Amino acid sequence: MADALSRELFWVGFGSGLGAIVISSRVRLCLRQSRKVEEKAQILDDQAVDRIIRQGMISTDEYVLDLDAIDDEEERFWSETWDEPEEAC
Repeated sequence: MADALSRELFWVGFGSGLGAIVISSRVRLCLRQSRKVEEKAQILDDQAVDRIIRQGMISTDEYVLDLDAIDDEEERFWSETWDEPEEAC
């Protein structure tokens, strides 16, 4: 009887510990994701609005596309020759 009780207490403790680990990991994941969203969210302040009005655009520190390289690649893509598809019998 004592052996069955100790096994039962072990499994209850094991399940509770595992549940606590799962809950704490979920909370940490949610906090980490909310921090990432806050970092990515940019606040549009008055200075940024003035810059948009003055310049017509605003630049960020994000990766800027090289439009000349894109044009060159598009030109290369469309200048390639294509094999005609084979007709099905």
